[in-house]
Amino acid sequence: MPVEDLSEDQARGELERLAKEIAAHNRRYFQDDAPTISDAAFDALRRRNEAIEAAFPHLKRADSPSESVGATPAGGFAKVVHAVPMLSLENAFNDDDVRAFVAQMQRFLGLPDDEAIALTAEPKIDGLSMSLRYENRRLVVGATRGDGAEGEDVTENVRTIGDIPDELPNGAPDVVEVRGEIYLGKQDFAELNRKQAEAGGQLYVNPRNTAAGSLRQKDPAATAGRPLRFFAYTWGQMSARPAETQMGMVEAFAAWGFPINPLMRRCDSAGDALDAYRAIEAQRAKLDYDIDGVVYKADSLALQDRLGFRTRSPRWAIAHKFPAEKATTVLEAIDIQVGRTGALTPVARLRPVTVGGVVVTNATLHNEDYIRGYGRDGQILRPDAEGAAVDIRVGDTVTVQRAGDVIPQVLDVDLALRPADAEPYAFPTTCPCDLRTEIVREEIATGGEGIVRRCSGEFACPFQRKEHLIHFVSRNAFDIEGLGVKQIEAFFDDPDLPVRTPADIFTLEQRDKDAGGVLKDREGYGEVSVGNLFAAINDRRKIALERFLNALGIRHVGEGTARVLARAYGSWTAFHEAAVKVAAGDEPAREEMDGIDQIGGTVVEAIARYFGEADNARLVDDLVAALEIRDAEQTASDSPVAGKTVVFTGSLERMTRDEAKAMAERLGAKVAGSVSSKTDLVVAGPGAGSKLKQAEKHSVEVVDEAGWFDLIGAT
Repeated sequence: MPVEDLSEDQARGELERLAKEIAAHNRRYFQDDAPTISDAAFDALRRRNEAIEAAFPHLKRADSPSESVGATPAGGFAKVVHAVPMLSLENAFNDDDVRAFVAQMQRFLGLPDDEAIALTAEPKIDGLSMSLRYENRRLVVGATRGDGAEGEDVTENVRTIGDIPDELPNGAPDVVEVRGEIYLGKQDFAELNRKQAEAGGQLYVNPRNTAAGSLRQKDPAATAGRPLRFFAYTWGQMSARPAETQMGMVEAFAAWGFPINPLMRRCDSAGDALDAYRAIEAQRAKLDYDIDGVVYKADSLALQDRLGFRTRSPRWAIAHKFPAEKATTVLEAIDIQVGRTGALTPVARLRPVTVGGVVVTNATLHNEDYIRGYGRDGQILRPDAEGAAVDIRVGDTVTVQRAGDVIPQVLDVDLALRPADAEPYAFPTTCPCDLRTEIVREEIATGGEGIVRRCSGEFACPFQRKEHLIHFVSRNAFDIEGLGVKQIEAFFDDPDLPVRTPADIFTLEQRDKDAGGVLKDREGYGEVSVGNLFAAINDRRKIALERFLNALGIRHVGEGTARVLARAYGSWTAFHEAAVKVAAGDEPAREEMDGIDQIGGTVVEAIARYFGEADNARLVDDLVAALEIRDAEQTASDSPVAGKTVVFTGSLERMTRDEAKAMAERLGAKVAGSVSSKTDLVVAGPGAGSKLKQAEKHSVEVVDEAGWFDLIGAT
């Protein structure tokens, strides 16, 4: 269903389903090297999620995929913290998306619509992202992307790849991080499978998975035996940049001995970039490596610096993906999943079908109305020849799409192939949990019924309690290695060592000791694995404030919102005192929280409800007693505005409002959306109105735009 047609309840249910599905695909892709959908399909899932969040910002989840990059590094390799994060890219799926991307850059920079921005265009390689760090021109670290902030140290393995120089020539900067993609050529992949077949071994699935698995071999000699290749296309930390453009930087990489993609070109406009896209797409089948789109980047590094970054992606780059693919298969079953908020999501279990080389076995069915063939306000989604709604039944032959608004999703039903005994699907009236709690269809704010059915059991429902715990240990929250979905489910049902609340996790070691160390004797465990688990748990007794806030599972407080709150309050003590006051109805505390940039009434209400609930208060107190919560890190400490709360108001002439906010945050300031007694500085341009009056009321310092630049020492 198009985003603009979603009701609030439909949007909430969609976001819950997408968060689960994207997290599962992340694990399969980044940790297991065994994805069940293509990169294009995965990115389209993210796009759907972000579109819904843009339309319903107050519904953004605590585990929102829009705030994450990659996945936690797999076990077995030392971890490397990236000096500069390795971020993902936003996606474009058609020409209009590309033009909108350029227009967004123009608006951010305050450029007129007719002032073109030069771009580079290059194939998007379907491989494994790699960062290569050189110090004094010698390779010292090779690291995978991991979760964007931290990757795996695979230095000895990348040294075996012939495309990667071990030493850079004289003239290269002292510190260089070249980044690119490791891949396996199609012909080399076919030859590997030919040898596997001759040896009677299992065939490899696709080149990308095989390249990733080859790089993660414990023995570098095993990696050396695989014909891995490398393309360089970007960089991380640099002690000096050898060029002033994206194209110039990549050409410098080539001069240093790195392979670069010969199809990369500079484009003078969005139209030229689209021409490059079509030219590359036309050659796609003939290339000896897999690509799934074309990447555009602003060519000027000065503009890249001004545009900066969002949470998980740069504003100056985008990936233009190739079109969707479809296939038909049989729907063999419909299962119900219960989410953390109690929403019931139907999932289609499909007879496995290969679409473009990727096996699809599951697809979303959204909600009860979608199965019946109806959308918002009774709109018919799948009309038959007479205009009646076509429902979806077990046994139907269905069309599945891997890319587009929802991936994978069931698009249509072939009525000519419907079995004679196929029955309409009866949505459950009780929760599939053991309690068989009543299912309710909540009322929406505008009146009438919502689209999503929920279990009314809340924390009494074991599915919801489990989902809260699963979120708590997830990679964007506490990220406890060895305590994943399967382990949480097992401990939740364990009669001897139960884990039913977050605090139970941190008493597990002592409870196991009191029971005589029984965990080591259980299937799947041993002394080493139990020791590793307890070490991983204890390692998370110290946690960053933003991670802790995200882990609490407060509705509408996801990773991004948690980061904003952490920076605004600085410490757990300060945030907790404010949250308790908000819950008690303290109006000044509410106004202060509501005034934080990106924090609105919906988030404030959610925090008030959470900390006003006695059970939650006990849960938090028990948890905090077992932890050390680190204060929020400041992005800068040596600027004249570091730690200050700044409000921008009125028209700005030398920069756009978005650019001003991004600049202030880079300098360590906190940007607020309203003026209060806690505000340190108001930057007022022409047309400043009520905020200027509020500044005068609270005796807050006011400067104009020129004064702001003088203050920060910029010209």
